[in-house]
Amino acid sequence: MTDSTDSVPPLAGQDRPSSIPPVRPSRLLLGALVAAQVAYPRVPERRRQAATRGVVGLMLATSLADAAEVRGPRRAAVLAGAAAAIGFAAEVAGVATGRPFGHYAYGPGLGRRVAGVPPAAAAAWTMMARPSWVVAGHLTRRPTARTVLAAAALAAWDVFLDPRMVREGYWTWDTPGRYEGIPLSNYAGWLATGATVFATWAALDPDDDPLAPDGRLRAGDGALALYAWTAAGETTANLAFWGRPRVAAAGGAAMGALAAPAVARRMAAGSP
Repeated sequence: MTDSTDSVPPLAGQDRPSSIPPVRPSRLLLGALVAAQVAYPRVPERRRQAATRGVVGLMLATSLADAAEVRGPRRAAVLAGAAAAIGFAAEVAGVATGRPFGHYAYGPGLGRRVAGVPPAAAAAWTMMARPSWVVAGHLTRRPTARTVLAAAALAAWDVFLDPRMVREGYWTWDTPGRYEGIPLSNYAGWLATGATVFATWAALDPDDDPLAPDGRLRAGDGALALYAWTAAGETTANLAFWGRPRVAAAGGAAMGALAAPAVARRMAAGSP
């Protein structure tokens, strides 16, 4: 995966004659995503499904753009495809058998379904996989530990995601659980599926490390910023707009436990 035809592009501002580095597409997309999410609570109910799809599309585009900028388009496509395929396969198995997440069913809100699962569901695994992988990379250099931490970071996001999507009818659980109607088996399934995704990534692209051996930054900040923004934004939204302090506390603690030390490590790394 390191052939010369798929070289990793330099970071913005490196090896360029201009003193003003160009704005990266991932940063523009992140700005658009932030604006869309801030406006989301004011969207009329009749337009909420379309707005949800738009936010998902922006988040996916932001994540993919960052991966392409840092790892190159070809490797980014391979990694994103692996995450989408593994996540979608797990969803199909979950709907059909109840494993690994528990018994649930999708409603019509995310569009047409294939084997009971809307293809849009694959986007959830893809769009937060890169941010979770980068967060874990700031916390450890050991491949196995990074795989576990990345899976935990991805599952932590679902502490926010599942309660809202169930409340809005995108999917339903046959037997509601104790946490906002979500069974604990769901999070075990997220951990197992996430671990499979990131073990695959570690095998496909073992050199994808945000920090150099001496601890200095060598990758862009887009994915880390996306994860940190999601943690802060979801916490604020659940407190200020949705009236769900329990979700705000649980999700903020879960994502914050990984986002905060990752951001601290990033700040300590300095400029690339």
